[in-house]
Amino acid sequence: MKPLASTVALVAGATRGAGRGIACALGEAGATVYCSGRSVRGKTAMKGRPEAIEETAERVTAAGGTGIWVQADHTREAEVRALVERIRAEQGRLDLLVNDIWGGDELTEWGKPFWELSLEQGLKMLERGIHTHLVTSRWAVPLMLAGGRPGLVVEVTDGSRNYYRGNLFYDLVKTTVIRLAYAMAIELREHRITALAVTPGFLRSELVLDHFGVGEESWREAIAKDPHFAFSESPAYVGRAIAALAADPEVGARTGRAWSTWELAREYGFRDADGSRPDWGGHLREVLGGVLERAAAALGEPPADEEPAAALERARAAVAAAMDRAGLGFMAPTIPGGWYERLLAAGGELEPGAFDRLIEETFG
Repeated sequence: MKPLASTVALVAGATRGAGRGIACALGEAGATVYCSGRSVRGKTAMKGRPEAIEETAERVTAAGGTGIWVQADHTREAEVRALVERIRAEQGRLDLLVNDIWGGDELTEWGKPFWELSLEQGLKMLERGIHTHLVTSRWAVPLMLAGGRPGLVVEVTDGSRNYYRGNLFYDLVKTTVIRLAYAMAIELREHRITALAVTPGFLRSELVLDHFGVGEESWREAIAKDPHFAFSESPAYVGRAIAALAADPEVGARTGRAWSTWELAREYGFRDADGSRPDWGGHLREVLGGVLERAAAALGEPPADEEPAAALERARAAVAAAMDRAGLGFMAPTIPGGWYERLLAAGGELEPGAFDRLIEETFG
């Protein structure tokens, strides 16, 4: 079955990673997919990466759709406008826009407070990860409106809740595009166009696979290095999530919100490319529950003369140590201050269900 056989889509930022997976999944569902990006064969835009936008379009066609590649730098308005005009001339309409433009991996400085970050790199990340989405929506949405058909705009993000993502500029990008989806949903609600955000979980992008020294066929070999990798997902998973949304006639009920691959998989029934159904959110909740339990036990009863500042630092240290033991030390900066205060207030023992509520409030 090809539920998207009559759908014209634009996946902006489809060269690699989630964007390539999304484009191919839309092709699998029969869509005509315009795949845009900066990298072409013989002239890739990201240092050290071989992926090219032509390859994505070829994979879309091989999957059962029609792939059309267009080289475009989405920081340049003229190029975006020309891309949309080409779609207008060739198809006369646009039904689905996926904003996955990123280009921030090489700019993100993990482990530094914001006052030590490169301002030049940070502002460039905002340009690549936010401005590009605004420019693309500005020119693509009018073509969707002109078609007079129900439409869908998807913002691809990282995380669906309001927690800190570990780097100031990265956090601004990933939370802003969620807000962008919400704002567009408000303005588009009278036009039968849905706008929402979608987040993958632990994504096995080309960069991540290379980091672990494995390929997509051999990715399980990396679980020995990182047990959490067992709950990772291929780019096809987020692609199938978006394909399911695009094929849902009731998708408008989801407008303005951020959705995760794992919750959409439960609702729509799709699976990853290998037949699995990864649940990164469920895994994270389970692990973080153990983290909080260990941290609470380590805190115990506070010293009688302990100063508030010292108590807070002790709670932070207990949570950080528990995160390290769980192999999630990189996530320690994302933990909100309220966790430490509630651990201290509980005197080392949280009431039943408190762990689940803390995790749900933060990570969903």
